[in-house]
Amino acid sequence: MRTASARPTPARPPGRVVLVGAVHEAQAALTALLHSPLVRLAAVITPPDEERRRLCGAADLAGAAGAAGVPVLRESDVNAPAVLARVRALEPDLVVVVGWTRLLGPELLSVPRHGCVGFHASLLPRHRGRAPVNWTILRGESVTGNTMMLLDPGTDTGDIVDQRRLYIGPEDTCATVYDRVAQAGADMLLTHLPALLTGTAPRKPQNPAAGDVLPRRTHAMGVIDWDRRPRAVHDWVRALTTPYPGAFGMLDGERVMVWRTRPPRRDEPAGPPGMVLAVEPDGVRIAARGGSVLVTEMGGRAEPPQPAARWCRRFGVLPGTRFAPVPPDVARWVRGEGPRPEGALR
Repeated sequence: MRTASARPTPARPPGRVVLVGAVHEAQAALTALLHSPLVRLAAVITPPDEERRRLCGAADLAGAAGAAGVPVLRESDVNAPAVLARVRALEPDLVVVVGWTRLLGPELLSVPRHGCVGFHASLLPRHRGRAPVNWTILRGESVTGNTMMLLDPGTDTGDIVDQRRLYIGPEDTCATVYDRVAQAGADMLLTHLPALLTGTAPRKPQNPAAGDVLPRRTHAMGVIDWDRRPRAVHDWVRALTTPYPGAFGMLDGERVMVWRTRPPRRDEPAGPPGMVLAVEPDGVRIAARGGSVLVTEMGGRAEPPQPAARWCRRFGVLPGTRFAPVPPDVARWVRGEGPRPEGALR
């Protein structure tokens, strides 16, 4: 007796996805989407080149997207009526937002059939807001993460789809941590793409009263308060180093950029905070509260990072030279613990 053969299940057409991104985290997401058979990337939205170059850790998404034949929209304001109309015409099933610093408005959030998914480099609801990795490192924390969420009009308040915990070692910098954040985001995106494209992704509402909101950082907030423990100074430097604007000390009214320090050891030499204690072959030893740090890379305000000992010899920075102290109200402001004082650095 012949039995009817099972009919093959027709393949579902790829979901139409629009990627909105600007900085390094978006590069890993773009690569994941370009290689996924579940996705037809309808467009990539990224800032114009002149604006992108002003961003910390900017990514060139247009190159990879263009090489793959994906249309690129160079836009500053995704909520502008003209941009909204172009996205609506693409009829996306999903909008993926990675490394974009501006909120999406309700109109744009309502365009894709299955919503907008975004990422935040913390374990939400902890550390909503700006520069979460930088704040986490400079506060001496050893755990961070990446959260995947369905976006709503609030700041990092959408329903959580998934989270990945990441650990921060004593030699990690903002760059190395953000690399792991980006990869964690791309992994979560690939894991949940089938459900995201059918509107069946898991979602866990956040408690609006839980968590904290991080303040915005500016370049001037990178000033080093040498009257802190050596580990706090080390954390400060590695939290703000490349691709961010960097930490700095004030010497004779000029900014001296401090790009890298060695993790402090026990029983380091001590002295008045901010004083250069020695110019050693491996770096420049500068006193902090109760000890010192070895600065291994530094430079002038408009210079690239360079070996600290060589830079000091070139500019005559000798033992006994002392960096300017930071007023207490400025120190509180740069740590996010108070308002910006009148006359503070710009």
